[in-house]
Amino acid sequence: MPEIPQWASEALSGVYDPCCREKGISVVEMGLVRSVEVDDGRARVELLLTSGWCPFAARVLTEVRERIEEQPGISEAEVEVVWDEVWTTDRLSPRAARMLRFLPAPAQVPDKAAYIGRELR
Repeated sequence: MPEIPQWASEALSGVYDPCCREKGISVVEMGLVRSVEVDDGRARVELLLTSGWCPFAARVLTEVRERIEEQPGISEAEVEVVWDEVWTTDRLSPRAARMLRFLPAPAQVPDKAAYIGRELR
C-alpha cells in the first residue's frame, strides 16, 4: 500500500464515509485513500470504495477534494475512484478493524461439527 503524505492523512482524518461517521472512522482509517500525489500545486487523489454501489460516493469525493484544496500549496485537487483494485478489510486501520468487528475471530468460533455432534446426542 503506498504511503499517504502525513499532511493529506491529517487533512482527510475528518472526512467520513457516511456509513462509518457515527463510529468516528475516517476515510483514512477505512483505507479508502489509495494515493495522494502533488505536482506544481495540483493534487491527485485516488480513492477506493467499499462497494461500487455506494450511494454516498459523490459526497465523499467532493469532501475529499475540498479538504485537499484547503491545504497550503494546493491550488487544485482532482479526486478519482479507481477500479483496478478492490477494497478489502485488510486496508482497515487496526482501530477501525477493532471497531467494525461484528463476529468473533475465527479462532474463537467453536468447532461447528463438534457442537452439532453434542446437540444430536
